[in-house]
Amino acid sequence: MYIEFAILALLVFCYTLVAGRLERAPVSAPIVFVASGFLMGPLVLGWFDGSVSRTELRILVDLTLAVILFVDAANADLAVLKRQFRIPSRMLLLGLPGVIVLGTLTAVVLFDNLSLYEAAILGTMLAATDAALGKAVITNQSVPTQIREALNFESGLNDGLCVPILLVFIALAIGEGSEGGGTLLAVELVFEELGIGLLVGLGLAAVGARAMRWCRDQGWLTEMWEQITVVALAIACFAVAQSLHGSGYIAAFAGGLVFGFKARKATHRLVLASEGVGETLALLTWFIFGTVVIGRYLEFFTWEMLVYALLSLTVIRMLPVFVSLTGTGVSTSSKLFLGWFGPRGLASIVFAIIVLEKDVAGSKFIATVVAVTVILSLVAHGISANPLANLLGKKEGTKTDRA
Repeated sequence: MYIEFAILALLVFCYTLVAGRLERAPVSAPIVFVASGFLMGPLVLGWFDGSVSRTELRILVDLTLAVILFVDAANADLAVLKRQFRIPSRMLLLGLPGVIVLGTLTAVVLFDNLSLYEAAILGTMLAATDAALGKAVITNQSVPTQIREALNFESGLNDGLCVPILLVFIALAIGEGSEGGGTLLAVELVFEELGIGLLVGLGLAAVGARAMRWCRDQGWLTEMWEQITVVALAIACFAVAQSLHGSGYIAAFAGGLVFGFKARKATHRLVLASEGVGETLALLTWFIFGTVVIGRYLEFFTWEMLVYALLSLTVIRMLPVFVSLTGTGVSTSSKLFLGWFGPRGLASIVFAIIVLEKDVAGSKFIATVVAVTVILSLVAHGISANPLANLLGKKEGTKTDRA
């Protein structure tokens, strides 16, 4: 056991030494750690046996997403978002349903072994984008501010919005809720997830931020403990919402928005340690993904899955997003950029685990399609992030900033 810990700790340590240099290169952290996990896993070197359970993997991914969503939301520029809210709102209210519908129809055509509801499950799982994988673009100052904030807001909320939709399709796929009242149940489930998530995130973060300020004024909260407090608050928002059958993802993101608003200029200092925790958890998650998931589901791979993955990252995502932004004044280049940078990652992995736990008939097949898409996204979006961000910045940065 300690040999594995030593290898993993040394890998993380060595990566951190050159992370600043690699961030400017096509090879991203997720690519490095997924590849390392695969090479060190049971299929190649055998240094790690890949015995992580679904529950253990889900807990790790959930914690990672909770911290990352909270921090990204806290760092969001609300002034810019308020002026440009129509872009992410259109992407969420029009683009996201379009992605789910198009993904479902494509799955029906390509995979004759999936029922309509199972195809809808797959389409929903891959409609959620990854805030962590999109970080290279969101933090790139070359990208116009309104585009960065739109992507940040969309990626923070779309996975939470997909959760209730996914649960509805899962219920229909396994025969629940398919008789009278199914539509009403679906609507109730959606509003329950969203409502509870928002209430918990907004309320808990507001109370938490106020408590931090008061305790700091009393001299009870020191600078060191302040960093741990933020991590605990992020996880609390997520966990409380989940325990009340709400969306923890929406709670974490909404909580981060409130915390950033309350903290104002101190936000960056307060969330810096939390950001490091989130990045560390993400590295561990990607390593385990490479070690466990790829090897476990490689036997189910087919060429149709690769075709679907390619379509999911391009046409299925980009076309609905492009259409949803019609009439917003966003340039064609920015529309294509917003459509392309919808990387699939941690949220889709969580959804795959949920589907496997629910024993949906085609769960292993669906999980394999998700794994193929995530791997392809890691490479394609990792390689293209900086070049396309710099290209868009040169083409439209000045014009967008003036607007």
